[in-house]
Amino acid sequence: MHPEPPQLKKPIVITCGEPAGVGAEITVKAKLWRPNLPAFALLDAPDRLAAMTTAHNWPIKILPIDDPAQALHAGPDELPVLGVDFAVPPKLGRPDSANGAAVIKAISDAADYVKNGTAAAMVTNPIQKTVLYQSGFEYPGHTEFLAHLGGVPESVMMLAVPGLRVVPITIHLPLSAVPGALSVEKIVTAGRITAAALARDFGLPQPRLAFTGLNPHAGEDGSIGREEIDIIIPAIQHLQNDGIAASGPFAADSLFHSDHRDSFDVAMCMYHDQALIPLKTLDFWRGVNITLGLPFVRTSPDHGTALDIAGTGQADPRSMIAAIESAAEMAHNRAQQAIA
Repeated sequence: MHPEPPQLKKPIVITCGEPAGVGAEITVKAKLWRPNLPAFALLDAPDRLAAMTTAHNWPIKILPIDDPAQALHAGPDELPVLGVDFAVPPKLGRPDSANGAAVIKAISDAADYVKNGTAAAMVTNPIQKTVLYQSGFEYPGHTEFLAHLGGVPESVMMLAVPGLRVVPITIHLPLSAVPGALSVEKIVTAGRITAAALARDFGLPQPRLAFTGLNPHAGEDGSIGREEIDIIIPAIQHLQNDGIAASGPFAADSLFHSDHRDSFDVAMCMYHDQALIPLKTLDFWRGVNITLGLPFVRTSPDHGTALDIAGTGQADPRSMIAAIESAAEMAHNRAQQAIA
């Protein structure tokens, strides 16, 4: 049995992502697998979705709408769709840069819906960054683009599964570039944004942040590297002086075992794989990517476009379902705080 997700007074909007990938399929399947999900509307092309559902004999009707609010009145077997005009018909498994502008516009439109209060939250389907770069996309990825759309100088990427939240303080960098990218200021900024977001969006008034070390054994008092002494410990002390429950640095090889995970609310990790390997090992299929520090709620499935299986009907929607449920929980918590 699944717990009932919070029902919202406004719908969630979901972007198309890369139309040649599995985004449309996992969104349709989310509705099929969990018809009690909070109301949502997908930004995509209704005709291609109707053709997809017919081809796979999925028992769901595509419902074209022109206002997200109409999604609140959709039936359990109806998928509300806000139309997207693709430059060329998408071919599953074969991205086309001609559609990059439409993908970018869908993200901007979804952000506008949540910023103006038409929608409660946004969920983004995976994008194919190389295709967007060919269309003039100037941002490293979703997180940075959404920070721009939200008008904030910094945002933080958090990944979550049941029982574990992680924040990679540096993200898509070569491992050799990580030590030079770390600074006291960068770690403190990530810690402040994360603590504030966990209090606002997750109902944790005093969140506990556990920081990993960069080096094996957290540097072993400087004998295996000085980043812990020179950068990480001073950053933790700054956060503690701010009144944030920050601890560490802990050796990353012992932070994530089952007994230790109860002692913190989020693991603040120094680089990408240090954060994502334990998370995906613990629960590969239900990972959610959450952008913290935005003036609106944004989540995403924690996987890519899966071009190799697009169109085969094999895509697993559990990460999308978790992303919708997480977005609903965060939007509900923000609404409750606004009332209070």
